[in-house]
Amino acid sequence: MPADLVRRDPETMNRYFAMAYGAISYAAFLVVFVYAIGFVGGLTPRNVDDAIVAPVGQAVAVDILLLTLFAAQHSVMARPAFKRWWTRFVPQPIERSTYVLLASLVLALLLWQWRQLPAVVWDVSWPPARLGIWALFWLGWAIVLASTFMISHFELFGLRQVFAVWRVRPQAETGFRTTLFYRVVRHPLNLGFLVAFWAAPTMTAGRLLFAGMTTAWILLAMQLEERDLIAALGERYVAYREHTPMLMPRLRKRRTDTMVG
Repeated sequence: MPADLVRRDPETMNRYFAMAYGAISYAAFLVVFVYAIGFVGGLTPRNVDDAIVAPVGQAVAVDILLLTLFAAQHSVMARPAFKRWWTRFVPQPIERSTYVLLASLVLALLLWQWRQLPAVVWDVSWPPARLGIWALFWLGWAIVLASTFMISHFELFGLRQVFAVWRVRPQAETGFRTTLFYRVVRHPLNLGFLVAFWAAPTMTAGRLLFAGMTTAWILLAMQLEERDLIAALGERYVAYREHTPMLMPRLRKRRTDTMVG
């Protein structure tokens, strides 16, 4: 076998591995994410209101543990300090795919092991109101999906990084952009989640626990993310933050740049 071919083989194998790994991680995310939508909305065979039966105390403890594990995995692995340590062992091009894969597995564990708390907190019986709440539920998920494409969906889920390896080209920086929804609020992705989690025509104790804990985690995670963004972008992000609310759109529109930096 020619020496130059021997030298190229490991590089070729790495390209195939990175692309396959990224694709598998993304596919796992899609499957779990779609099921999670049905889980939250009570549309799947096992869902937030119809899950494993357990005594109330045990159910609350297990559900809190699952939600805490999910929040910890997301928040810790997203921090720049962790990424710097983590990429000493995981190659940089597949770091994001690894994050996505682990997040999907932890979420799958939550969906699998969730304990039901069926006591009804509120129940909207008037059909037009129920229909309106369901419309909000789907609007929330639509905002989530749309928001990922307004930044960089494929970079967010690791595909852009592994595709750069496949093409044997350095990955260009996307930069910090404030397009469409990001001109109105700083965190439209999280706003979509909050709308979807709380838009429930029938709110059970289990869904209330889910919505309440995820809301608390989202509010904390946004503070951590903004601290990291200020550290990375400095005055550019500070200026953006001064003109754009975090979650609730202002009634009066203010002018913001389409791109910062």
